[in-house]
Formats: sequence, C-alpha cells, structure tokens
Amino acid sequence: MTKPFNRVLIANRGEIAVRIASTLRKLGIESVVVYHAADRASPAVSLADHAVEISGATPVSAYLDGDQIIEAARRTGAEAIHPGYGFLSENAGFARAVASADLVFVGPTPDAIELMGDKIRARAFVEKHGFPVAPSAIEDDDPRSFTKRARAVGAPLLIKPSAGGGGKGMRIVRDLDLLDEEIERARSEGQRYFGDGRLYVERYVENPRHIEVQVLGDAHGHVVHLFERECSVQRRFQKIVEETPSPALTAELRQKICETAAGIARAAGYRNAGTVEFIYGNGEFFFLEMNTRLQVEHPVTEMITGVDLVAEQLRVAAGNPLPFTQEEITARGHAIEYRIYAESPARGFTPTTGKVLRLAMPEGEGIRIDSGIREGQAVTSAFDPMLAKLIIYGADRGQALARADKALAEFALLGCETNVEFLHRLNADPAFREGNVHTGFLDANPALAEPAPLPEATLHRLLAAAALSVRPVRDAADAIPELQAAMGAWRN
Repeated sequence: MTKPFNRVLIANRGEIAVRIASTLRKLGIESVVVYHAADRASPAVSLADHAVEISGATPVSAYLDGDQIIEAARRTGAEAIHPGYGFLSENAGFARAVASADLVFVGPTPDAIELMGDKIRARAFVEKHGFPVAPSAIEDDDPRSFTKRARAVGAPLLIKPSAGGGGKGMRIVRDLDLLDEEIERARSEGQRYFGDGRLYVERYVENPRHIEVQVLGDAHGHVVHLFERECSVQRRFQKIVEETPSPALTAELRQKICETAAGIARAAGYRNAGTVEFIYGNGEFFFLEMNTRLQVEHPVTEMITGVDLVAEQLRVAAGNPLPFTQEEITARGHAIEYRIYAESPARGFTPTTGKVLRLAMPEGEGIRIDSGIREGQAVTSAFDPMLAKLIIYGADRGQALARADKALAEFALLGCETNVEFLHRLNADPAFREGNVHTGFLDANPALAEPAPLPEATLHRLLAAAALSVRPVRDAADAIPELQAAMGAWRN
C-alpha cells in the first residue's frame, strides 16, 4: 500500500489512540498525539512520534476543543486528522473546520455526518429509500400531534432523542399512561446531553438482538460491507460483548441484512468507514441508526476478514479507491470482543477509580488486546471507564469461547475494580455459550453481576493479610511482651 500521508494527528486518547498509532507506524506514517496533562504518562503518548499537550477546563473539554487540535496539527505539519471514536468523531462542524484549514478529516463528509447523525433525518432517509424501519412517530413531522401519534404506535414504545447516543435520553414506555411524563424526561435529557430536545418514538421490540454491519465507501462511488457483528450483550444501552458472525443469523438473513446496510450507505453516497445498526427479532430486522465513524468493536471484523480498517480509512481519506470488491472480501472463523471496564458489576456497573498497581495481559494464539493503560497509571472519573478490549479469534465459536475462558482467567489488573470476573462468569453461562442472548439479557440475569461467594477459609486469610498490612496491627504483632523485654540479653 502506497503511503497516503506523511504525518497524521490523532485527535483522541486511550486504546483507540494506540490502535491508530500502531497502524500509522506499520504504514511508515509519522503520528502526532494530542494529550491532556492527565494522560501525560499514557501509552499513546509514548508510542507517538510527536506529542502535543492541550488544555481545557476539564480533561474531556480539551479533547473537544477543535480549534486547539487543528492548531496542533498545523504546528506539527500533520496533513490529516484521525478522530477515532467519541469526542469529535461525529462532529460535522469539526470536519468542516478541518477541511477549511487545508487538512484532511479521516472520516465521512460533513454532509453525511449531519444526515446520518440526526436520528430523525436518518430514519426518514432510510424509509424514503425503501429500507425497513420500525413503526414510529417523529416529533418534527407535527409537534402538536406528536404525543397522539406516539400513542397510536402502541406500547411498548422506545423514546429517543434525535441527536442521541450512548443510551442517553432513551426511555422504554410500557404503560401509555406514563407517556407524557417520560416524553418530558427524555426531552430534558436530550437537551442536557446534546443541546437538542427533539424526539421520536418507535415500536419497542421486546428482547431484540442488536445486529450491526460494517461498511466502507470511497470517493469513487464504491461501497462494500465487511459482514455483521452482534452486540446484544449490553448494560444501560451500552455494549459489553461483540462477536462475529452472529449466532442468530442464517446465511440467507446474513446476506440480506448486509446488503441492506450497504444499500443504505450507497444511497447516502457514504465515504470512509461506518456502521449501520439494526434491531432483529422474530425473523425481521429494522434500521436503528448509523454511526459515521470507526466503532469500538471494529477489531472483531478485522480478525475474520484480515482487513485493517484504519489503513483503509486512511487510503479512502487520501482519495484512493477501495482495493477490493465485495466478492473479494471473505470471512473466516469467529471473533469475540470483551470490553474491559473500570466498573463494579455488583453495584449496578458503576464506574470505579484507582491506580493500576499490577497489570498482566494474557498472550497466546488467537488473542489480541487493544489497551490504553499501563502500570502506575491512574484510572479517574474524567473519562469513559473502558480500559482495554480483549479480542479472541477461533476457527469456530466453540474454540473462540474456550480461548476466551483461558484469557479472561489470566487477565489481572490490581488497584482498580474491573468487570473481568463478571465477563468470565458471563462467558461460562450456558445461555451465552449457546448464543441465546438479547439486549435485555443482563437485566433478565442479574445474578451474573454478583460475584461468587468466597470460601470461608479464603475470606479469613484475606482478612488476616489485610489486618497485617495496617501499621498498628503489624507493630502489635511484632512487639515483645514487657516481661520478656525486661530479661534483657539473658540467654538460657
């Protein structure tokens, strides 16, 4: 592959910054990483060829400061900016500002971001082009009749902010007597999180599966799909485990859903990497949304296809055509990604903090780890709690699950509570192993979040070790009783 750029700035942090920098190094492209002081000791900063400190009222605000990031690109001679995911990755205004600065935005066009990033516009666009959408009511169509039309869709309903993401502002309504109240709550959350209180509702499919399709398009009108991923294991509408291929789809359904995704991207004139998401149940699938960026779970697609998605993003951003046709893309084996979060599953998956005192990563055939942490690094509440991703490949799902079981048992992080033990329990659950999951799976199986009780003997040993680590207790244990101390140097 011809080098598309000489130097690229990575406008992100953590594992995705490391991931992008690794591909840049492989391609012989110099990398520039911007970082807040909180990330000064991070692996991304160490790996990059150049690092520029940025500032903000909070660490997150620094990574959202587009002007500061563009200025860093100019100062360092970067030709392009890769936004990763999150932060500014789906910000059309930032994409336009990058282009205005005579730099290349490694992502779709601003118009595509605006079209597909607005859930209401995207849904209307998809429906207009004849692709399947769930029964719904859109506030923009007629705000005064919105509630009435929402009731007509029937319960259960899912309320969504138009500009939403990450599950924020979403409400499930099973009792229509509560509809008015839940609409106001969703509107308030949409305004608070996204500055946009517009809503829409759609028929909520009970216990659906979440299927998404990776697409790639270039500036020459070529669009391909790289098969599907299943992302049904979630908490609070956020994914925990993703795999490909989906154990729920037949070959016929897989072809149909993948071709539908490519058709939607083609109709939108989509360029670069994107993901079209669907809800699936009872043999039917409906368009959910499109994410106009690289997804967190992209590694499972890379594992089964052998395609480096970041490299292809760079190729397309430089104006080159895709190097393959749809027929030339093949999938082999099975891949599963487990997201390692700093959180307490037993306490409602609440985020945790601490210092990484010890970190041991599993190694072996079929194991890939994308990580943005190292020993000694502080895990704070300033950012999303995802620390790393454990990606497992096998010749089939059974081998992938077996390798995952061993890898999760070997993954150790001390100093901060994580969800690793929970993932290990989930991996051993009979329903999960059989592929019988849905988006409400964790809510329906709360026992999975509870750790197994410690044997009494182990508990006593741990309590004793903890007690002896406290200075007063250790001093008391080491102290010589007064009677023996009074004997001086006497020996028998």
